[in-house]
Amino acid sequence: MIILGIDPGFSRLGYAIIDADKGNSKVIDCSCFETSPRLEYSKRLVLVADKVKDLILKHRPQFLAIEKVFFTKNQKTAFQIAEVRGILLYLTASSGITTCEYTPLEVKMALCGYGKATKEQVQKMLKALLNIHFLPKEDDASDALAICLTCASCLPRPR
Repeated sequence: MIILGIDPGFSRLGYAIIDADKGNSKVIDCSCFETSPRLEYSKRLVLVADKVKDLILKHRPQFLAIEKVFFTKNQKTAFQIAEVRGILLYLTASSGITTCEYTPLEVKMALCGYGKATKEQVQKMLKALLNIHFLPKEDDASDALAICLTCASCLPRPR
């Protein structure tokens, strides 16, 4: 099963695509997509939507794993991330993709068994679970991988 994981943002969107098969997961693609702060906000949203559309068309995921909105001190940022999430949820739902949403606490629990795990502990588990030696340099891309693996661990296994 192909899972598209997204750490939502409009200036930087982390994404990962994995193939999760019977408990084994293989990374297909993982990176960050960035938009220029010099662009008008609405144009940045279009670029983010176009990037995710391209990922959907190229990889045909069955699931979208996305981080739930959490409240932050900066309300403007929270609203903008919520707007990005709305666009992404629309794109995936209109493509027939099932959405799975996870909080950072749920991701840490799924990967490390501890909801207050550090970023370093999560990254160590990512390497172990994916049998890789290096993670992307961008935290947003690593977070998207973690969200993908959380989804893979929460879905029922085919018999």
